[in-house]
Amino acid sequence: MLPVNRNRNQPRAGRSWSFSGMDYSDAKRKPHFLGKVIVAALLIALCIFFLNQSPSFVGTSVFSRRELGVTHVLVTGGAGYIGSHAALRLLKDSYRVTIVDNLSRGNMGAVKVLQELFPQPGRLQFIYADLGDPKAVNRIFSENAFDAVIHFAAVAYVGESTLEPLRYYHNITANTLVVLEAMAAHGVKTLIYSSTCATYGEPEKMPIVEDTPQLPINPYGKAKKMAEDIILDFSKRSDMAVMILRYFNVIGSDPEGRLGEAPRPELREHGRISGACFDAALGIISGLKVKGTDYPTADGTCIRDYIDVTDLVDAHVKALGKAEPSKVGIYNVGTGKGRSVKEFVEACKRATGVEIKVDYLSRRPGDYAEVYSDPAKINRELNWTAQYTDLQESLSIAWRWQKSHPNGYRTS
Repeated sequence: MLPVNRNRNQPRAGRSWSFSGMDYSDAKRKPHFLGKVIVAALLIALCIFFLNQSPSFVGTSVFSRRELGVTHVLVTGGAGYIGSHAALRLLKDSYRVTIVDNLSRGNMGAVKVLQELFPQPGRLQFIYADLGDPKAVNRIFSENAFDAVIHFAAVAYVGESTLEPLRYYHNITANTLVVLEAMAAHGVKTLIYSSTCATYGEPEKMPIVEDTPQLPINPYGKAKKMAEDIILDFSKRSDMAVMILRYFNVIGSDPEGRLGEAPRPELREHGRISGACFDAALGIISGLKVKGTDYPTADGTCIRDYIDVTDLVDAHVKALGKAEPSKVGIYNVGTGKGRSVKEFVEACKRATGVEIKVDYLSRRPGDYAEVYSDPAKINRELNWTAQYTDLQESLSIAWRWQKSHPNGYRTS
């Protein structure tokens, strides 16, 4: 019962009632207080309404719930060269896609292309986040109903890895551990891991098969192998479906010209040889620098297995479709044919129609002489075979995108 002053001689203006810590000294103030309450309630209702309309509002987002017949795939590094092409293919195949990228190497322009191609609600969302932040990663997993993860996100330049080894171990190995922990905590049971032929190092026998000893010779390959080991150790005590794809040198771009490769200018010297060829053809750099002419190969330059990005993405999608609980699949993804750097340069000249100036320099640290795959296992078990095996044709497709995007995704 509320305390009331019963002194009838006391002026009414002095009457004071205490209720829930608030003092109401006059009934005349009640309408004013009620008005404030009504305004506040309206403001709250408006906020809730606008949040409900926002695609990022987790409470109502389709990305936060599972739907029958819809597979929701988290693509880490999906703003990057390979990741964006993978996201495009997944979206074309009616998957629901969430891209997580910190844009340190990726391009928001690639994400915008995908958003324009697939504007329908519930198809694609982009989340800016760093996989090195466990709290952010855990929050992403708690707010989204993922069915599978395709883990592309990684720094990926051999030469740079020899200059910044700690960065590579942190970015590749430690970040993969963060992703695995989040998957385990939130019951996400399928992982497709983007690995590399660099885990093999410089094998004594060619071609490389999946059982070839892994003896990496640079921090990039070592960090990837460590990540593989973590995944394999964890898979022994879980029912996770795991696919590890070790692929070779990636070239090409989307045949329809929607996406391409656009590394940051400061990373050009570490980038793929195709990017350097195109930069030379465009006049961005004075010529092409070929590092190493004294390798034990027919023409003295390195031999590599060049895989078109469209074929590589197809391998990931097939791996996703074939992944089985409590099983691990490890596959080399390549054409099975090695091409020398000199062969590559000549193909690039023909594709661009430019007589590119070539300077021959000393070897790049951490490189190896000859690497090409035996794709028999992936041919047999996943029914995958490289289709884009004409080196000049792949380079011609990529060149068309480069010519129309001389500054990457910043202009078209």
